[in-house]
Amino acid sequence: QTEGGRGPNSGVGRWATQALEWGMSGMELSRWMTPHLARVEAALSAHIQAQSPAALGEAMRYAVLDGGKRLRPLLVLATAEAVGLDSQSPAAMNAACAIEAIHAYSLVHDDMPCMDNDVLRRGKPTVHVQFGEAQALLAGDALQTMAFEMLTPDPAQVDPLVQATCVALLARASGYQGMAGGQAIDLASGGQRLTEDQLRQMHRLKTGALLLCSVQMGAACVAGVPAPVQAALQRFGEALGLAFQVVDDVLDVTADSATLGKTAGKDAANDKPTYVALLGLAEAKSYAKSLLQEAMEALHSTGLTHTQTLAALAERVVNRNM
Repeated sequence: QTEGGRGPNSGVGRWATQALEWGMSGMELSRWMTPHLARVEAALSAHIQAQSPAALGEAMRYAVLDGGKRLRPLLVLATAEAVGLDSQSPAAMNAACAIEAIHAYSLVHDDMPCMDNDVLRRGKPTVHVQFGEAQALLAGDALQTMAFEMLTPDPAQVDPLVQATCVALLARASGYQGMAGGQAIDLASGGQRLTEDQLRQMHRLKTGALLLCSVQMGAACVAGVPAPVQAALQRFGEALGLAFQVVDDVLDVTADSATLGKTAGKDAANDKPTYVALLGLAEAKSYAKSLLQEAMEALHSTGLTHTQTLAALAERVVNRNM
């Protein structure tokens, strides 16, 4: 199978059976998620004090707390567990919070009038609507820098080599070679008809880079993970990251704003390149499922014995309201 292939041998017919075989039930996943989500929320809240210059902390807390699926921190924690680390360790929890802070900053900036000009995010007014554009810009800036502060605690808490590795991974994934670069392509592509390779590259950078980074940072919290395992986890993260965005493209035309927590139908209204526009709705759904199959096969090839949570998270990504 070629990367991103959608042909008759792409394994679409087997994906559901293997997802169940390698994963866990929805109830089991919920039981795993509940305490992890509570710890991430508490850690983020502790890092961002409401008492701050000119109420900047209030805007930051509004942007990052009490909302969102927290997929990226959950992937960090699940990957850390898969490679044998306690997910409550400082390294794993700091990485989980750091990537959520980067994700929140990106949403704050993406929603601003100079970017996507959106007024709804996570079911509530966007930060610039609530606090004004200048405060939103500063809140995003502060969340971005806070992420790297969280990754670099006292060396007695986290091995400096682990700190440096995670900083490098997150910087690359969020910069011009990753998320910011993908957003630049997206802004420049309105009204254009991208090829499938061009669209895949845009999505891999804009959305996929941070999801892949979540998996990579979870593995990087443990020193000495074998290179073949890291390579298999990278294939898993790449397939999952692209699948997430393909499903997002589908939901933009099939779900309403209340379900999404953000404005539905904006991609079509702004004539943005999407997988639905390129392939059609049915084929886009099929592609998402074939990417899930790729992710599952990559996960299986790691040889790790505790990947059930990662498999269940991947299944949830593709099956969410689709």
